[in-house]
Amino acid sequence: MRGFFVVHFFEYPEASMLPDYSVIAWLLIAFSVYLTGVSKGGFAGGFGTLSVPLMALAISPAQAAGLLLPLLLVMDVFAVKAWWGKQDATEVWRFVPGLFIGVTVGTLLFGSLSEQGLRLTLGVITLLFAAYMLLKPVAKKPISTRWALPAASVCGFTSFMAHAGAPPLNVYLLPRKLSKETFIATCAVTFAVVNVIKLAPYMWLGEINVTSAWASLLLVPIAWIGVRNGLWLQSRVNETLFYRLVILAMFLVGFNLIWQALK
Repeated sequence: MRGFFVVHFFEYPEASMLPDYSVIAWLLIAFSVYLTGVSKGGFAGGFGTLSVPLMALAISPAQAAGLLLPLLLVMDVFAVKAWWGKQDATEVWRFVPGLFIGVTVGTLLFGSLSEQGLRLTLGVITLLFAAYMLLKPVAKKPISTRWALPAASVCGFTSFMAHAGAPPLNVYLLPRKLSKETFIATCAVTFAVVNVIKLAPYMWLGEINVTSAWASLLLVPIAWIGVRNGLWLQSRVNETLFYRLVILAMFLVGFNLIWQALK
């Protein structure tokens, strides 16, 4: 009987096993997964932040976050494999305590927020990060390593709430004056670490379940294509134009989420 269950579980998912989303919702989800993959590949890293807010226009923020995490872990394997050996391991280790702190705070607060509260929080985070990407202050001298802990703590929290850890991490890493390859590789490894940390709390909170896992499995090819395209694009396409489009989209999505939460 146990063997039958295992075989049946890993068969290709039937329609009844998948979430009952509309066509528009599935298109938004697929596009969001692709964007995240491109970001994971190293191209325009900040715009992976748009994924959960974009998905949250059609499904609940909690469902969006739960569906995306297994895909992020798959993308992390591709990204870390592509960039391994080029990361600044010392910087990564500096982040680990803060990542645990941020994820723990996110876990404790998550259950206290309603769906509308999550949408409002997500909308505010999206607008703040869009403003950060627009202004993008650059320090004149390298930032002190003592800021690694608070930056990683905020990164862990925003990553837990909305898979949006890039902006707070960038606030610390950009002034550290790392080379482009070292910067991308350090981010790739750090996000892989925080996503592994998030897995157990997500399962404990019920954000990842059998239904969401089948949906994630169905979207793995799109994630893989996104990462491959990101690796290709990062040395060939003008990132400035993409950043401008993403910033505009983040403002629109952020305001829309806040409007949905308050109406």
